[in-house]
Amino acid sequence: MTLPPSTIARAACRALLLLAAAAGARAETDASFLLSASAADLPRYFPTYLANGYFSTLSSPRGTQVARSYVAGLMDYTPGDISRPASVPGWTEIDFNPGPPGGGQDWLNRVPMSERRFRDYRQTLDLHAGVLTSSYHYFDRGRETAIEATTFISEAAPHLAASRIRITPDYDGVVQLSFPLMLWAEHAPRFPLAQMTGPEMEEAVAAYGLTLEPQPPATPDRASVWYPGYVQVLTAEGDSRALTLWLDGQAGYGASMAMAVAVALPEGAPPESVTLHKDRFRLALDVVIKVERGHSYAFTKFMALSRSGWGGGAADDLELARAARERGFERLLAEQRAAWEQLWQSDIVIDGDPRAQQLVHSELYYLIASAAPGASWGLGPCGLTTCYLGHAFWDSDTWMFPALLLLHPERAQSLVAFRDRTVQAAQARARQHGFQGAMYPWESDPENGTDQTQHSAVVLADTEIHVNADVAIAQWQYYLATHDRDWLRQQGWPVLREVAKFWASRATYNPQARRYEITHLTSVAESYNDILNDTFTNVSAARALRCATAAARVLGERPDALWERIAKQLYIPMAPGGAHHLAFDPSVTLHYGGGPLALLFLPSLDLEMSPELRRGDYDYALRPALIARVSGGSMNMVAPVTAADEIGSAADAAAWFAGNFSGGTVKPPFNVRTEAADNNVGYFLTGSGGFIQSLVYGFTGLRIREQGLVAAYPPVLPEGWTSLTLRNVVFRGQRMDIHVTRDAAGVAHLTREVHRQRG
Repeated sequence: MTLPPSTIARAACRALLLLAAAAGARAETDASFLLSASAADLPRYFPTYLANGYFSTLSSPRGTQVARSYVAGLMDYTPGDISRPASVPGWTEIDFNPGPPGGGQDWLNRVPMSERRFRDYRQTLDLHAGVLTSSYHYFDRGRETAIEATTFISEAAPHLAASRIRITPDYDGVVQLSFPLMLWAEHAPRFPLAQMTGPEMEEAVAAYGLTLEPQPPATPDRASVWYPGYVQVLTAEGDSRALTLWLDGQAGYGASMAMAVAVALPEGAPPESVTLHKDRFRLALDVVIKVERGHSYAFTKFMALSRSGWGGGAADDLELARAARERGFERLLAEQRAAWEQLWQSDIVIDGDPRAQQLVHSELYYLIASAAPGASWGLGPCGLTTCYLGHAFWDSDTWMFPALLLLHPERAQSLVAFRDRTVQAAQARARQHGFQGAMYPWESDPENGTDQTQHSAVVLADTEIHVNADVAIAQWQYYLATHDRDWLRQQGWPVLREVAKFWASRATYNPQARRYEITHLTSVAESYNDILNDTFTNVSAARALRCATAAARVLGERPDALWERIAKQLYIPMAPGGAHHLAFDPSVTLHYGGGPLALLFLPSLDLEMSPELRRGDYDYALRPALIARVSGGSMNMVAPVTAADEIGSAADAAAWFAGNFSGGTVKPPFNVRTEAADNNVGYFLTGSGGFIQSLVYGFTGLRIREQGLVAAYPPVLPEGWTSLTLRNVVFRGQRMDIHVTRDAAGVAHLTREVHRQRG
């Protein structure tokens, strides 16, 4: 992927516009945007996540430690392994020592956190600004130092990040600070996951004394095989006089990257010495400076980052870092706040439930921070982390994309753009498997779209093919929401056409039953493999074929008549008498409940059903789980809420929604969504997307259809909610606020308030 190179002039111009736009911003951040950790939270500390869609970093308890950082699409392709996100050099660390060299004091980042050494601890994530602030008092051998650390990744200038530490000593003397870049070693051991069977992988993990079990509070299961990829640092240099560092590197068998740092020291306090430290694992500027009791001293580390196809090399990054230092931390922070202020113009507002409101804001924050506008990298289930190795699944198309589409369409477009950019890889894969069109992988590499499913899950790669329908449905949803015919012709139609060709070659005609069927597939309920006629897959395939036919007609193209014929005649398993859908072909034994039938209620699928059939499906597949209080983890969210709304049960919708608070998948202190309560697979954007969809489409009853943004079902509100507002929704070029409120009788009603066009 190629993006225009960064320019300082363009960044400065954009910053001025953002600052002007935010002139009326709130003076004090609303409490629903603030998440804080105290000392009591440290034993169960689950790191938060800072990102701008281009690169990311995790937090650390002190706010000054080194943490892993990842860049969108920067992957390690070491032979024998599957691709994995390459961890770029760690840039977040600023270390502090309250004494002179040889004085015997301890470095801040190297001592265990204890109540004796760290007091008055507080760390706050400001969701409204994308800023993490940590404060505490550090005690060492009779010396007390007040510490405040602030870090953010810039939304206004996407190549930039900044970390600042402010120290206030209660003593006079000499102190030390270090501003390093951590040059990570290659992870060991490395496993050939592209070649290992499941049992072989488990044996190898055990042989190294590792485990596939989650380690509390924040290490997920599979961490032993979801380790980061490697960046080989090719050049690393620094200038102690200019207070700068820079390096060039290359991901394993992959793309190049670069990074630079410019350090700002406090005015009026010249350092006694600045030295450059350089070895195999650490490139740093080490500063010795004299301080006075009661005075505050701010030290800032400005970092610029790039990769091939996004920005320039180390020289360009160094220029960006220096320019950021010239503008100063406060200016960069103001631009950050202004950029996020603009993003929060589109919001979901709940009146009557502060807890739900705060969770809404954290879920939106993680989604927004993980998706870049105007890009086309694949987005993994956990954003820019190593969870699921950053590979793009159907989660991106079915769970995250619809959640962003009406509130942040420029970010939603990036997700569908990835499928267009990698359609050739999907075509090649279809040919390899003997089919026509495009066969998208179960796990797509976020850079090049190739299949990166580990060998132990090859059955999913080859037969869990509903992903191809999910891809097509998202493309058509984007067109319906924008009516952008140029986009449809240039980007959407090639994907829709090639996916339709795939389904036309993948479905088989059964002459005895006079119908089309899909055989030898794995259900979305993955314990069912090599089965016949998975209902969700067949329904979705038929929908994809109809989407392609509709797109062809919009563009004046001639659709293949076979597409509509297969869509009409594709077998959809039903119970005797048509009381409800079956999960699979009747020949397949169902082991539990209604299987994956809940997914028939996905808003993007928008399956047409009679009220009787809809009620039958709900009573058969969903209500028993609600009565038994069965939770399917973070993914078990949007379909049940929308299903309950479709049958008109506000009580059931509220009960499903409440499961987000009692299910254990929202981890303190920063509302990090995990895949399940007990696996610690964090920053699970799939679950965040489902949560947001339950509000955008579930309680409102809205659906995106050819005739517009339709109130397809009566809205509902949980008990205690006064109103629900979707603020600054964008649909077909028009901006509006959508309100769900109660009348005097307590009945929910939906109204729309169209924004007046400016100029």
